[in-house]
Amino acid sequence: MKAALLTGIREMEIREIPDPAITRPDEVLLRIRAVGVCGSDVHYYTTGRIGSQVVEFPFIVGHEPSGVVEAVGAAVTRLKPGDRVAIDPPVSCHSCDQCLAGRPHTCRTLKYLGCPGQLEGAFSEFLVMPEECCFPIPDDMDMATAALIEPLSIGVYAVQQSIPMTGARIGILGLGPIGLSVMLPALAEGAAAIYATDRIDARCELAGKHGATWTGNPDTVDVVEEVTEREPLLLDVVFECCGQQEALDQAAQLLKPGGKLMMIGIPEFDNWSISAEIARRRELCLQNVRRQNHCVQKTIDLVADGKIDPAFMITHTFKLDDTKTAMDLVDSYGDGVLKAMIEME
Repeated sequence: MKAALLTGIREMEIREIPDPAITRPDEVLLRIRAVGVCGSDVHYYTTGRIGSQVVEFPFIVGHEPSGVVEAVGAAVTRLKPGDRVAIDPPVSCHSCDQCLAGRPHTCRTLKYLGCPGQLEGAFSEFLVMPEECCFPIPDDMDMATAALIEPLSIGVYAVQQSIPMTGARIGILGLGPIGLSVMLPALAEGAAAIYATDRIDARCELAGKHGATWTGNPDTVDVVEEVTEREPLLLDVVFECCGQQEALDQAAQLLKPGGKLMMIGIPEFDNWSISAEIARRRELCLQNVRRQNHCVQKTIDLVADGKIDPAFMITHTFKLDDTKTAMDLVDSYGDGVLKAMIEME
């Protein structure tokens, strides 16, 4: 099969490599139809690592795929050849303390698509995954939208783990795909007001068109002053979605006493800091978000029922041969890119 492999820092090659094969009875062979380019893929491309996860080249990244079932193992019961599926990228053991506690997303031996030392990614024509990672999609859902289910499910999970949304007044700092993936389910579940920021004006404008109450660029406006003027009692919950220390500082200042800070962004540094006085005096609750947990089907249903429509997030489409071009575009934030999608021929 054809695959796009990282071969060095900012280096990528299209190569012919052996087709993957079903080796376990619960596995499914998939023909990949679309894969979203994630910021973490770009981190591996530009730096060769995220924290302790270091790439050994060559390596295939990509963890936001959709596909069509080509063949199934002997123990597969839910799927058959021809089924169209969204693909959940983690593979958990189901036997450790975390899995048994209902937390397979923090499995002690979790393996994740496109994560160094774990599983080769999805920038390829075929992929083998356990049946449990494959979720059938409705006939009227296109494959590119199905590839958005993975980032959307993170937003759905983050909203679910935060506070009841009905009547909530919330902040979203960072309006990339994850920030928008928080905004859409928050609106669907009844958020009363959404204050959102990004350093790219086009992303602010896009969020405003799709439901944000107020948007602002922190490089040109005083976010805390602007939001406080509109919400003198401050916000119930703030979602930090960009991995920037300045955003975390703003989030703490924007939260009301008893407010909740949801930390989703992946920083490129090792340690966060937060005002001890603000956090203590306001009794703030800080919660990290690690990918998602049991929210893929819920996300598919939200899209299928028309409660959220994420199609606007896909701004650029590329063929597999042009994956490097897609990576460079996302890295540079060029041409108004929000979500670049690799679509197979």
